[in-house]
Amino acid sequence: MNAVAISPVCPLHTEPSSASPLADEVLYGWPLEVLEEPCTGWMRVRTHYRYEGYAPARALVLGAGCTRRWGEREKRVVLSAAADVLDRPAVQGCILATLPRGALAAPLGEPDGEGWQKVSLPDGREGYTKCSLLGTYYEKPASDEPERLRKQVVDAALSYLGTQYRWGGKSPQGIDCSGLAFMAYFLNGILIYRDAKLMEGFPLREIPQGALAPADLLFFPGHVALYLGEGRYLHATAKAGSDVVVISSLDPSAANYRPDLQVTAVGSLFPPVLPIPEETALPRGASEEKPAE
Repeated sequence: MNAVAISPVCPLHTEPSSASPLADEVLYGWPLEVLEEPCTGWMRVRTHYRYEGYAPARALVLGAGCTRRWGEREKRVVLSAAADVLDRPAVQGCILATLPRGALAAPLGEPDGEGWQKVSLPDGREGYTKCSLLGTYYEKPASDEPERLRKQVVDAALSYLGTQYRWGGKSPQGIDCSGLAFMAYFLNGILIYRDAKLMEGFPLREIPQGALAPADLLFFPGHVALYLGEGRYLHATAKAGSDVVVISSLDPSAANYRPDLQVTAVGSLFPPVLPIPEETALPRGASEEKPAE
Protein backbone atom coordinates (compact mmCIF):
# COMPACT_ATOMS: atom_id res chain seq x y z
CA MET A 1 0.00 0.00 0.00
CA ASN A 2 1.22 3.49 -0.82
CA ALA A 3 0.75 6.70 1.14
CA VAL A 4 1.61 10.41 1.03
CA ALA A 5 2.57 12.59 3.99
CA ILE A 6 -0.07 15.25 4.72
CA SER A 7 1.46 16.63 7.89
CA PRO A 8 3.85 19.54 7.22
CA VAL A 9 6.53 17.59 9.12
CA CYS A 10 5.57 13.93 9.56
CA PRO A 11 7.65 12.24 12.28
CA LEU A 12 9.11 8.78 11.80
CA HIS A 13 9.73 7.13 15.15
CA THR A 14 11.86 4.11 15.99
CA GLU A 15 8.81 2.42 17.55
CA PRO A 16 5.03 2.87 17.10
CA SER A 17 4.88 5.37 19.94
CA SER A 18 5.31 9.14 20.13
CA ALA A 19 7.45 8.52 23.23
CA SER A 20 10.08 6.66 21.18
CA PRO A 21 13.05 8.51 19.64
CA LEU A 22 12.64 10.35 16.37
CA ALA A 23 14.37 8.47 13.55
CA ASP A 24 13.56 10.78 10.65
CA GLU A 25 11.07 13.28 9.31
CA VAL A 26 9.06 13.07 6.10
CA LEU A 27 7.92 16.37 4.65
CA TYR A 28 4.54 17.29 3.20
CA GLY A 29 3.78 15.62 -0.11
CA TRP A 30 6.54 13.00 0.08
CA PRO A 31 5.57 9.44 -0.95
CA LEU A 32 5.75 6.43 1.35
CA GLU A 33 5.29 2.70 1.15
CA VAL A 34 3.21 1.23 3.98
CA LEU A 35 4.80 -2.00 5.20
CA GLU A 36 2.38 -2.89 8.01
CA GLU A 37 -0.06 -1.50 10.56
CA PRO A 38 1.48 -2.72 13.83
CA CYS A 39 -1.18 -1.16 16.05
CA THR A 40 -4.08 1.24 15.84
CA GLY A 41 -3.01 4.70 14.77
CA TRP A 42 0.47 3.74 13.50
CA MET A 43 1.98 2.63 10.19
CA ARG A 44 5.41 1.15 9.60
CA VAL A 45 6.58 2.84 6.43
CA ARG A 46 9.50 2.99 4.02
CA THR A 47 10.46 6.27 2.34
CA HIS A 48 11.38 6.71 -1.31
CA TYR A 49 15.02 6.95 -0.13
CA ARG A 50 14.76 3.52 1.59
CA TYR A 51 14.54 4.66 5.20
CA GLU A 52 12.06 2.98 7.55
CA GLY A 53 10.19 4.05 10.66
CA TYR A 54 6.78 4.37 12.29
CA ALA A 55 4.46 7.21 11.24
CA PRO A 56 1.20 8.36 12.87
CA ALA A 57 -1.64 7.25 10.60
CA ARG A 58 -3.30 10.66 10.91
CA ALA A 59 -0.29 12.22 9.16
CA LEU A 60 -0.81 10.13 6.01
CA VAL A 61 -3.29 9.86 3.19
CA LEU A 62 -3.76 6.30 1.95
CA GLY A 63 -5.32 4.74 -1.12
CA ALA A 64 -4.11 3.71 -4.55
CA GLY A 65 -6.20 6.29 -6.40
CA CYS A 66 -5.08 9.25 -4.32
CA THR A 67 -1.41 8.32 -4.23
CA ARG A 68 -1.37 7.49 -7.95
CA ARG A 69 -2.92 10.83 -8.88
CA TRP A 70 -0.48 12.65 -6.64
CA GLY A 71 2.46 10.73 -8.08
CA GLU A 72 1.49 11.70 -11.62
CA ARG A 73 1.17 15.41 -10.94
CA GLU A 74 3.83 17.98 -11.76
CA LYS A 75 5.20 19.33 -8.51
CA ARG A 76 7.03 22.31 -7.05
CA VAL A 77 9.21 22.25 -3.95
CA VAL A 78 9.13 24.86 -1.19
CA LEU A 79 12.46 26.70 -1.08
CA SER A 80 11.67 29.34 1.54
CA ALA A 81 11.82 28.39 5.22
CA ALA A 82 8.02 28.19 5.15
CA ALA A 83 5.19 28.79 2.67
CA ASP A 84 1.59 29.44 3.71
CA VAL A 85 -1.09 27.95 1.47
CA LEU A 86 -4.14 30.25 1.71
CA ASP A 87 -7.77 29.74 0.75
CA ARG A 88 -7.68 32.69 -1.65
CA PRO A 89 -5.00 34.71 -3.46
CA ALA A 90 -4.74 37.45 -0.83
CA VAL A 91 -2.55 37.93 2.24
CA GLN A 92 -5.76 38.18 4.29
CA GLY A 93 -6.74 34.63 3.29
CA CYS A 94 -7.16 31.83 5.82
CA ILE A 95 -4.18 29.51 6.13
CA LEU A 96 -4.92 25.99 4.95
CA ALA A 97 -1.40 24.68 5.58
CA THR A 98 2.09 25.98 6.28
CA LEU A 99 4.65 23.98 4.33
CA PRO A 100 8.34 23.83 5.29
CA ARG A 101 11.32 23.95 2.94
CA GLY A 102 11.41 20.67 1.00
CA ALA A 103 7.64 20.11 1.03
CA LEU A 104 5.84 19.49 -2.27
CA ALA A 105 2.79 21.08 -3.87
CA ALA A 106 1.28 20.65 -7.34
CA PRO A 107 0.83 23.85 -9.39
CA LEU A 108 -2.51 24.48 -11.08
CA GLY A 109 -2.09 26.77 -14.07
CA GLU A 110 0.22 29.74 -14.20
CA PRO A 111 0.82 32.43 -11.53
CA ASP A 112 -1.41 35.48 -11.70
CA GLY A 113 -0.21 39.04 -12.15
CA GLU A 114 0.31 39.45 -8.40
CA GLY A 115 2.57 36.39 -8.12
CA TRP A 116 -0.02 34.04 -6.61
CA GLN A 117 0.24 30.40 -7.64
CA LYS A 118 -2.78 28.13 -7.25
CA VAL A 119 -1.70 24.72 -5.94
CA SER A 120 -3.22 21.34 -5.21
CA LEU A 121 -2.36 19.38 -2.07
CA PRO A 122 -2.27 15.58 -1.78
CA ASP A 123 -5.35 15.51 0.47
CA GLY A 124 -7.39 17.10 -2.35
CA ARG A 125 -7.47 20.67 -1.06
CA GLU A 126 -6.58 23.59 -3.29
CA GLY A 127 -5.16 26.93 -2.26
CA TYR A 128 -2.77 29.72 -3.12
CA THR A 129 0.82 30.56 -2.28
CA LYS A 130 3.36 32.99 -3.67
CA CYS A 131 5.24 31.51 -6.63
CA SER A 132 8.46 33.12 -5.33
CA LEU A 133 8.39 30.66 -2.40
CA LEU A 134 8.48 27.65 -4.73
CA GLY A 135 11.15 26.19 -6.97
CA THR A 136 11.79 23.35 -9.37
CA TYR A 137 11.34 19.89 -7.92
CA TYR A 138 14.26 17.90 -9.31
CA GLU A 139 13.96 14.12 -9.56
CA LYS A 140 17.38 13.87 -11.20
CA PRO A 141 20.51 15.98 -10.65
CA ALA A 142 19.75 19.68 -11.03
CA SER A 143 22.76 20.20 -13.30
CA ASP A 144 25.09 18.01 -15.35
CA GLU A 145 27.92 20.51 -14.80
CA PRO A 146 29.84 19.36 -11.68
CA GLU A 147 31.01 22.80 -10.56
CA ARG A 148 27.55 24.29 -10.91
CA LEU A 149 25.97 21.36 -9.07
CA ARG A 150 28.52 21.65 -6.27
CA LYS A 151 27.60 25.33 -5.82
CA GLN A 152 23.88 24.55 -5.82
CA VAL A 153 24.34 21.89 -3.12
CA VAL A 154 26.40 24.28 -0.99
CA ASP A 155 23.82 27.06 -1.42
CA ALA A 156 21.00 24.70 -0.40
CA ALA A 157 22.92 23.66 2.72
CA LEU A 158 23.63 27.28 3.67
CA SER A 159 19.90 28.04 3.61
CA TYR A 160 19.69 26.11 6.92
CA LEU A 161 22.38 28.20 8.65
CA GLY A 162 21.22 29.01 12.19
CA THR A 163 18.54 26.28 12.30
CA GLN A 164 18.25 24.63 15.69
CA TYR A 165 19.55 21.10 16.16
CA ARG A 166 16.87 18.40 16.29
CA TRP A 167 17.72 14.70 16.48
CA GLY A 168 16.14 13.11 13.38
CA GLY A 169 15.06 16.51 12.02
CA LYS A 170 14.99 17.56 8.37
CA SER A 171 13.25 20.94 8.29
CA PRO A 172 13.90 24.60 9.14
CA GLN A 173 12.10 23.89 12.43
CA GLY A 174 15.01 21.65 13.43
CA ILE A 175 17.58 19.51 11.65
CA ASP A 176 20.36 17.06 12.50
CA CYS A 177 23.72 16.52 10.84
CA SER A 178 22.70 13.85 8.35
CA GLY A 179 19.35 15.54 7.74
CA LEU A 180 21.23 18.67 6.68
CA ALA A 181 23.42 16.72 4.26
CA PHE A 182 20.39 14.85 2.93
CA MET A 183 18.34 18.01 2.30
CA ALA A 184 21.20 19.83 0.57
CA TYR A 185 21.30 17.02 -1.98
CA PHE A 186 17.54 16.33 -2.07
CA LEU A 187 16.80 19.92 -3.10
CA ASN A 188 19.08 19.29 -6.08
CA GLY A 189 17.52 16.02 -7.20
CA ILE A 190 19.90 13.56 -5.50
CA LEU A 191 18.95 11.02 -2.82
CA ILE A 192 21.80 10.16 -0.46
CA TYR A 193 21.80 7.94 2.61
CA ARG A 194 20.04 9.59 5.51
CA ASP A 195 22.48 8.60 8.29
CA ALA A 196 26.02 9.76 9.08
CA LYS A 197 27.88 7.09 7.13
CA LEU A 198 28.56 6.02 3.58
CA MET A 199 26.21 3.26 2.45
CA GLU A 200 26.52 0.97 -0.55
CA GLY A 201 23.76 1.45 -3.08
CA PHE A 202 23.67 5.23 -2.67
CA PRO A 203 25.48 7.68 -4.98
CA LEU A 204 28.23 8.96 -2.67
CA ARG A 205 31.51 7.07 -2.60
CA GLU A 206 34.64 7.48 -0.52
CA ILE A 207 37.42 9.55 -2.07
CA PRO A 208 40.95 10.42 -0.91
CA GLN A 209 40.92 13.13 1.72
CA GLY A 210 43.29 15.18 -0.39
CA ALA A 211 40.69 15.39 -3.18
CA LEU A 212 38.16 17.21 -1.00
CA ALA A 213 36.10 19.93 -2.74
CA PRO A 214 32.95 21.98 -1.95
CA ALA A 215 29.75 19.92 -1.49
CA ASP A 216 31.69 16.78 -0.50
CA LEU A 217 30.77 15.27 2.86
CA LEU A 218 33.12 14.97 5.82
CA PHE A 219 32.49 11.95 8.03
CA PHE A 220 33.45 11.86 11.69
CA PRO A 221 32.61 9.17 14.25
CA GLY A 222 28.81 9.51 14.53
CA HIS A 223 28.69 12.83 12.68
CA VAL A 224 28.70 14.28 9.16
CA ALA A 225 29.26 17.75 7.70
CA LEU A 226 29.20 19.40 4.29
CA TYR A 227 32.44 20.96 3.05
CA LEU A 228 32.18 24.59 1.91
CA GLY A 229 35.72 25.15 0.66
CA GLU A 230 38.71 27.06 2.06
CA GLY A 231 38.92 24.72 5.05
CA ARG A 232 35.37 25.46 6.26
CA TYR A 233 32.45 23.07 6.74
CA LEU A 234 28.76 23.40 7.63
CA HIS A 235 27.10 21.08 10.12
CA ALA A 236 24.15 20.74 12.47
CA THR A 237 25.52 20.41 15.95
CA ALA A 238 24.25 19.94 19.50
CA LYS A 239 27.58 21.01 20.99
CA ALA A 240 27.03 23.23 24.01
CA GLY A 241 27.21 26.85 22.94
CA SER A 242 26.33 26.12 19.31
CA ASP A 243 23.08 24.12 19.18
CA VAL A 244 22.37 25.22 15.61
CA VAL A 245 23.67 24.78 12.07
CA VAL A 246 27.06 26.50 12.13
CA ILE A 247 30.25 26.87 10.12
CA SER A 248 33.39 25.32 11.60
CA SER A 249 36.98 25.17 10.42
CA LEU A 250 39.49 22.40 9.75
CA ASP A 251 42.28 24.80 10.68
CA PRO A 252 43.49 24.11 14.26
CA SER A 253 44.45 27.78 14.63
CA ALA A 254 40.92 29.03 13.81
CA ALA A 255 38.53 30.14 16.55
CA ASN A 256 35.79 27.86 15.18
CA TYR A 257 37.98 24.75 15.02
CA ARG A 258 36.46 21.68 16.70
CA PRO A 259 39.27 19.51 18.14
CA ASP A 260 36.70 16.86 19.12
CA LEU A 261 35.77 16.33 15.45
CA GLN A 262 38.41 14.47 13.48
CA VAL A 263 37.67 13.38 9.91
CA THR A 264 37.59 9.63 9.27
CA ALA A 265 36.37 9.65 5.64
CA VAL A 266 35.32 11.91 2.78
CA GLY A 267 32.37 11.07 0.54
CA SER A 268 31.69 12.56 -2.88
CA LEU A 269 29.18 12.38 -5.70
CA PHE A 270 31.68 13.89 -8.10
CA PRO A 271 34.77 12.74 -9.98
CA PRO A 272 37.89 13.53 -7.91
CA VAL A 273 39.38 16.97 -8.46
CA LEU A 274 43.07 17.84 -8.29
CA PRO A 275 44.47 17.10 -4.80
CA ILE A 276 44.65 20.00 -2.40
CA PRO A 277 48.12 20.97 -1.16
CA GLU A 278 49.52 18.62 1.46
CA GLU A 279 49.83 21.38 4.05
CA THR A 280 46.03 21.89 3.98
CA ALA A 281 45.15 18.20 4.04
CA LEU A 282 42.64 17.04 6.62
CA PRO A 283 43.64 15.89 10.09
CA ARG A 284 43.94 12.16 10.53
CA GLY A 285 40.89 10.28 11.80
CA ALA A 286 40.54 9.87 15.53
CA SER A 287 39.80 6.62 17.29
CA GLU A 288 37.07 7.71 19.68
CA GLU A 289 33.67 6.12 19.02
CA LYS A 290 31.42 9.18 19.07
CA PRO A 291 32.28 12.85 19.50
CA ALA A 292 30.02 15.48 20.94
CA GLU A 293 27.89 16.83 18.14
